[in-house]
Amino acid sequence: MTSVPETPLASSFALEARGVHKRFGGTHALQDADLLLRAGAVHALLGGNGSGKSTMIKCLTGVYRADAGEVTIFGDRMDAADITPAAVHEAGVRVVHQDLALFDRATIAENFAFDSGFPTGCGSRISWSGLNRRVAALLEEYDIPARPQDLVGSLRPAQKTLVAVARALQDQRGAEMVLLLDEPTASLPEHESRQLLRTLRERAALGQTIAIVTHRLPEVMAVADDITVFRDGKVAATLPAAQADHDTLVSYLAGRDVERTTSQPAADVSAVSRDRAPLLELRDIVAGPLAGLDLTVRAGEVVGIVGLLGSGRSTALNVAFGAVKPRAGQVRFDGEPVRLGHVGDAIRRGVAMVPENRLRDAAFARHNVRENASASVLGRFWTLWMRRGRERTETRDLITTYGVKASSTEAPFMSLSGGNQQKVVLARWMRRQPRLLLLDEPTQGVDVVARGEIYQTVRAAARRGCGVLVASSDHEEVVLLCDRVIVLAGGKIAAELVGESLTDEQITHQVQSVTPSLETSP
Repeated sequence: MTSVPETPLASSFALEARGVHKRFGGTHALQDADLLLRAGAVHALLGGNGSGKSTMIKCLTGVYRADAGEVTIFGDRMDAADITPAAVHEAGVRVVHQDLALFDRATIAENFAFDSGFPTGCGSRISWSGLNRRVAALLEEYDIPARPQDLVGSLRPAQKTLVAVARALQDQRGAEMVLLLDEPTASLPEHESRQLLRTLRERAALGQTIAIVTHRLPEVMAVADDITVFRDGKVAATLPAAQADHDTLVSYLAGRDVERTTSQPAADVSAVSRDRAPLLELRDIVAGPLAGLDLTVRAGEVVGIVGLLGSGRSTALNVAFGAVKPRAGQVRFDGEPVRLGHVGDAIRRGVAMVPENRLRDAAFARHNVRENASASVLGRFWTLWMRRGRERTETRDLITTYGVKASSTEAPFMSLSGGNQQKVVLARWMRRQPRLLLLDEPTQGVDVVARGEIYQTVRAAARRGCGVLVASSDHEEVVLLCDRVIVLAGGKIAAELVGESLTDEQITHQVQSVTPSLETSP
């Protein structure tokens, strides 16, 4: 592990945060942390879940009150402990959180006015024409193809994020404005992320100062001028993006040199699996957007599903799990047609699923780690009473095996970082030794180190003979993780990529192609 370099950035800073401290009880969320944002630059904030990067954003915007430190914004100094949302807003700081705080059932114009106020005309009536003209000009400035009268709920995810950015900057005063973005691309498919990043680069070219929190290293390399890495509440490194590469950043994130063990799919596993009989077959499935899907997963094979939003990626997984009943078509396990009337039928056949929204669909948020980890195997602990001692012992072993960072088996599930929550959900299913593992956006919002550990768990399951079906909007993810990738378009398989054709560039090309090039799976 190399030593932390001194901050090599220029001295023209729009925002300087120095020596920021923040504690929550006995936990140091930030310790003597510095963040220096150069005027007119894009600055990426990296770090694992719980590393302190989002805490820094919240301290800078008055959401949290820092315990110590000082902040200087365009030359005006203030104690970090005295920061309030109103004070930093007046100083020129704007923030867009991962939860965009937009109202889907209101128009774009109304969402702007909720933030800035409604203009009034004669008789103190709302001047809708004036509001619509102002918002139309902003939509044009930010290249958002929408009208002020459109409902926010009708927009694509990237358009919503851009609307939130335009709303935050609607009172922009020249270049003296700092925009802080907390995970703006976490839920965006790759092509929409690129659209957002292009807009951010354009804003920086106009003199805007931008700080972006993200877990996606390719995004960092594409958009950032400077990078700060947080680890365990401290700044591990600050460096120009031109001096950074993937392995260097991962080493700073992990606090050690990390081999890129996830960068080479297990070709031997793929070769063996192709000689095996099909484990799962979806034949001519019609459900949701699927219009005759044919798909096969063999034992020991990791198959990825990609496609534009609404292509049916998640629907395919839910059909295989018995959560969605197809209107037509046939589901086969081990070559035999089956009727999955309920998810319990699939579970009894050895199917496990980690859904996209773990907090809503997979976690027991009000319970502790032990209870969440044991939910799939409660029967083994129940005789005439619950054998809590055995349950705790097995949960401790599970935490160790899957690298879950938790203070104890009794720690509240919600006290864990996103990556550790995902590990618990995945480990819960691994206890059942599944024959088929369904993963929907398995590392969404997960830091790069935890992501690598999750990939290792999935590949280990495949080596044991488990078939894996992964739906993901992260193209790099499926390249690293999968033996074979299918592209959905028009409700069917439009392309299949394997071997040398399985690249990020080819996936992007096929996903954006409107003409299917393959109609059936192998």
